[in-house]
Order: sequence, then structure tokens, then C-alpha cells
Amino acid sequence: MSNESFLSLMKKGNKSSFFAMVGNGILAIAKGAAFFISGSGAMFASAMHSLADAVNQGFVFIGSVLSEKKPTEKFPTGFGRVINLFCMIAVIVVSVMAYETIREGFHLLKHPAEVKGIWVNVLVLLLNIIIDGTILFKVMKEIGQEARAESRGAGIVTGAFKHVKRAAPPTRLVFYEDLVAVSGAILAMIAVLVSYFSSYQLLDGIVTIMIGILMVGVAFRVGYDNMVGLIGVAAPKEVEERIAAAIFEHEAVIDIFKMRITQEGRYYHVESYLELKRGMPLSEADDVKFAIQDKLIADPDIADVTLGIIEDDGVQEWKGTYAPKNP
Repeated sequence: MSNESFLSLMKKGNKSSFFAMVGNGILAIAKGAAFFISGSGAMFASAMHSLADAVNQGFVFIGSVLSEKKPTEKFPTGFGRVINLFCMIAVIVVSVMAYETIREGFHLLKHPAEVKGIWVNVLVLLLNIIIDGTILFKVMKEIGQEARAESRGAGIVTGAFKHVKRAAPPTRLVFYEDLVAVSGAILAMIAVLVSYFSSYQLLDGIVTIMIGILMVGVAFRVGYDNMVGLIGVAAPKEVEERIAAAIFEHEAVIDIFKMRITQEGRYYHVESYLELKRGMPLSEADDVKFAIQDKLIADPDIADVTLGIIEDDGVQEWKGTYAPKNP
């Protein structure tokens, strides 16, 4: 059994989800107070969304901590999929909050509320945009780091949308939720200002429903990603190519006969059969296998490596970018 302390595991937990949990907890309290002062339905919807985010990201952070536990005799493949389970719990929370938000929106369409305390609402929503915007930008940078495709400037934003599928489950969840949080805060501010400075009161209810629908979208997106993760999903093509390139760097490897890479949480499990030079003694072939295993397992994203070795059969099996070396 592992002797890891909970404190050491806490340090390995997903930092984006932790900061998002704290930030959204502060925002939920501030928005709740603003809703009681102003009666704004959009503010209520935004408060519900921040509360849902805080609870979700708390679940996700705990899940990311537990998923870092090392394999045991009873669980030899580790605990990587625990994070997917916790993310599914978060999806349920988002779905319930989305339902309540949409219901409140329809109520406001029938019975518009008089918006009071305009500047309280505006200040809270500005705080919302600053906090969630900062967290969102940090998550975008983290996506680049996890996908090993770091960029600068505007490339951080475009790269995050491009590579989000290669990020760890908790990072993806925080990205989607904070994307909706920033969008929802902007929509809520528009609704508050229009409702206060004009006689058009229906926008408050419309925006409340829109925020609820965005939350439903997050629930479906995150739910699908983590359902696939619980079943077991193949690693992205880019990861497969990166691992193949590392294998072919060894001069004794002629071809990859077969390779399977599965993703659990943010870690990958590699299984492969390698074709080595003909006539190579078994002792040398074993040295090659262990050298490649050590090289791959040194990658922080790879949890375990299982390799088999066979003699080159003269038929090219690997069809990836990196062509096999000639014998």
C-alpha cells in the first residue's frame, strides 16, 4: 500500500480547480448579497452559476487529489479515472443549478422584478469579470502546458480552444465553466443596465434563461468528455505520435508492430510490441526494451509502460508520421 500523505497529494491536485473554487465561492457570496439588495433575476442566475462552479470545482479538486494516488496491489492501474467520476458528480450539480436558473428566468418573464441598487450590481459583476477572467486566462495557459503547445499573447487564447481536448479533465471543466461564467457576467451586466435605465424589463428574464442554457451546454460537454473517460479512451493522435517518435529514437527499433495508448485522467498507459533488428541476441534485445521503458516512464504524463519485443518481419506496420528506420 502507498504511504503517501494527504498533504503530499494535495500539492499534486489541479491548481486551476482550487483557485476557481475559491474565486467562485467569493463571487457567489457577493452576488447573493447583490441579488437580495437589487432583486435582479440576472444577478440571481449569475449567483447560482458561481455557486455551482464553486461546488463543482471543489469536487473536481478533491477528485484530482485522489487520482494522484499511486497504484496499489488492489488497484494496479492506479486511480486516474477517479477524476472522471468526480467530474460526473459536478455535472449533476451544474444540471440542477441550470434547471433552477431557467425556471427563475421564466418566472421573471411573467413577473419582472424591479431592479434596485444598480451600482452594487455593476460593481459585483465587474468583480466577477475580473476574477473569472483571470482564472480563465490562467486555465488557458495551463491547457497549453498540458498539451505541450505553449504560446504567447493572443496565441494563448486560440491555442486553448484548439488544444482543450488534450488537457486533463479538471482543467477542461474549469475552462468550460469559466468561459460561461465570464460570458454570463457580461450578459447579466447588460440585463441589469437595460432593466434599470429603460422600461424594457423582459431582458432580465431572457438573460437569466440564456445563462441557464449555457450551464446546460457545459453539463453536456463535460458530461460527455468524462463518460468517455470512465469507459476508457484512446490517447489523442498527437500523444501517440510523440511516444512513437521517442521509441524510434533508439537505433535498434525497426518498426512498431502494434501500439495501444489509453488515457485515464491526465495519465497515459502505453502497451506496444516493437520490432528490433534481425539476429539481435535476447540479452541485447532486453536491454533495448528496458532502455525504452525507462525513457517513456520518465515522461510525467505516462503512468506505466508495457513493451514486447519481436524480430523484424520486413513488413512496415507503423503508419504514423515517423517512418520506421531501415534495417
